[in-house]
Amino acid sequence: MTTAFLTHPDCLSHVNPTGHPEQVARLEYILDRMNRSEFDALQRHDAPLGSDENILSTHPIAHLNAIKAAVPAQGWTSIDADTSVSPGSLKAAYRGVGANVKAVDLVMSGAATNAFCATRPPGHHAETQTAMGFCYFGNVVIGARHALGHHGLDRVAIVDFDVHHGNGTQDLVWNDDRILFVSSHQMPLYPGSGAAHETGAHGNVLNIPLEPNANGVDLRNAFEREILPALEAHKPQMIFVSAGFDAHKADPLANLNFVEEDFAWATRALCDFADKHCEGRLVSTLEGGYDLEALAASVAAHVTVLMEQS
Repeated sequence: MTTAFLTHPDCLSHVNPTGHPEQVARLEYILDRMNRSEFDALQRHDAPLGSDENILSTHPIAHLNAIKAAVPAQGWTSIDADTSVSPGSLKAAYRGVGANVKAVDLVMSGAATNAFCATRPPGHHAETQTAMGFCYFGNVVIGARHALGHHGLDRVAIVDFDVHHGNGTQDLVWNDDRILFVSSHQMPLYPGSGAAHETGAHGNVLNIPLEPNANGVDLRNAFEREILPALEAHKPQMIFVSAGFDAHKADPLANLNFVEEDFAWATRALCDFADKHCEGRLVSTLEGGYDLEALAASVAAHVTVLMEQS
């Protein structure tokens, strides 16, 4: 079996104002790295456009309509100080939704063992009715709900190792006991949520705040002492990963000290769990990562492990 790699040129058409860290070059650097010969075995797919129905599994119609209404004919519309919409943003966001849905279909059908969605804008800060933190829609949660609703799974888990807390994911799954959400993140840091006492309506949220300057040893400790035991207790039938690489020591937006091998180790731990408990089923989606060289190298390390496990 193989690792599916999903992306689309439309994701390059989402353009933020000059100087914004969530820039087109993020995906360009990743795609350039993925074109090297060591990734020839990837099963490559164009991410389809997601549907309104997919989005409405997770967000209300008022939120969807607000995002549609914000799209300008030219230039940018500002949703908040960090989050802008350009003429190509909506189609890019729909590709992110569609990538997650198709990735789930590929993995659930057995056409791929696991998958990586290389799309932008990211999604884990998008709350139920609020676009923020560069994000419009909760792509990973939409994929998880597709696995539950369309493929009949009973329980899934989302593991988020982005340096910023996935407040949007937490908000979207707070009342859904079928979905375990686990987040390791630097704290204090944007968006200010993610304290350990935030545990979800059904104990289905596990937050692991890390202090500034934490490193790979701290990440491994978090996995071994908290993340993997929580996964064991939840018994998910599929693993979703919010794969943010801004915990890298070179990243300009935060202060954690992870390196590529740390992301590879975490990926291997999640793949091993999926192999043991979920028939190998795992879908990973790009979130943050803003040093271009470190991002490309970290994604390469992550995808390499996915390919080794498939």
